[in-house]
Amino acid sequence: MNMDIQQYMHTLGRQARAASRLTAAASTHAKNTALLAMAAEIRQRRAALLAANATDVDTARAAGLEPALLDRLSLTEKGIDAMATGLEQIAALPDPVGEITDVRRRPSGIQVGKMRVPLGVIGIIYEARPNVTADAAALCLKSGNAAILRGGSEAINSNRAIAACILAGLEQAGLPVHAIQVVDTTDRAAVGELITLPEFVDIIVPRGGKGLIERIAREARVPVIKHLDGNCHVYIDDDADPAKIVPIVENAKTQRYSPCNTTESLLVARAVAARHLPLVGAMLAAKGVEMRADPEALAILQQAKLPAARLVPAREEDWREEYLAPIISIKIVASLDEAIAHINTYGSAHTDAIITENYTRAMRFLREVDSSSVMVNASTRFADGFEYGLGAEIGISTNKIHARGPVGLEGLTSQKWVVFGNGEVRN
Repeated sequence: MNMDIQQYMHTLGRQARAASRLTAAASTHAKNTALLAMAAEIRQRRAALLAANATDVDTARAAGLEPALLDRLSLTEKGIDAMATGLEQIAALPDPVGEITDVRRRPSGIQVGKMRVPLGVIGIIYEARPNVTADAAALCLKSGNAAILRGGSEAINSNRAIAACILAGLEQAGLPVHAIQVVDTTDRAAVGELITLPEFVDIIVPRGGKGLIERIAREARVPVIKHLDGNCHVYIDDDADPAKIVPIVENAKTQRYSPCNTTESLLVARAVAARHLPLVGAMLAAKGVEMRADPEALAILQQAKLPAARLVPAREEDWREEYLAPIISIKIVASLDEAIAHINTYGSAHTDAIITENYTRAMRFLREVDSSSVMVNASTRFADGFEYGLGAEIGISTNKIHARGPVGLEGLTSQKWVVFGNGEVRN
């Protein structure tokens, strides 16, 4: 780079702002053409993507990057196919831009409604996961926005390779090449500049560790869509179907340990704990999961003669912890009321699930648990834009204003009021 970081980021910002005017007016056909071309480029450049990612993974492993981040960093053949498929699915989704809803005629004769419009320029800051580069680019483009993507330094080669596919797709569709820009520096000062450019950037979406997100929320001069961590819960109710308990907990906790929608805390109703917890504990022990249990749960697990090495007394801080590892906290609760109170006290407002056949309790859980996704008889691992039918997601939001939960196309747009008249004037 032949300019300092401040100058470089201001240049990206100006280019993004100019491109955003064009992407906001772009046709659905042009945006879809670009997305399909990007998907084709990703498949055609598979070998180059894998080679670039291998370089990043080798460097990160040598630098001692923790296993959860190494998992997120790694691209596989399946992961590349998933990236391309995600782009194609987003192309197939309805275009939200320009949609007019809630039109009502007023006594004055005018008709009032709302039109969905792009946010403008979206800055996305993320760590490790190179697939976010493709997902974020696709979602921002389809929703009519321009984007500035700042991936982690550990994924710089992977992100550059994916960025080349994105650029090729934009060019093939005749869209502005600055509509999607990947920050081409590992200098951390770029983040500080990006989050303090309200004249160029309309919203910031951070995806990364708690420290990164706390810093951005503290220092940003641009609105932030965020979640700090994913302390997700599964509650086994008195009326849980025994056939559903072990499969749901197994998937929610052990399918993958690094995602933010992995369950970190298990709550069990006292009335059924002695019956169900030994079976759940045996499964977790067989999977190599450490169980940090309260005294009551610990006694039940010990009586079940589970390996002592897997059983640890829980501390107060365990109820708030996002482990991102084969560790789970376990607590016995007296009732649904106590389960809801525990989740709302210690949870991170991300994703929480109840296993029950009791309709009334299920509805109470859905209404009263204050999280962005709340589930009945399903694994927390479903809290994902792809699984929700959004094609992909730009992140999970635990905000209560604007977007909440997996943020897809609608979450990257806003609404403005529109009025249709026929010569009416206000009295």
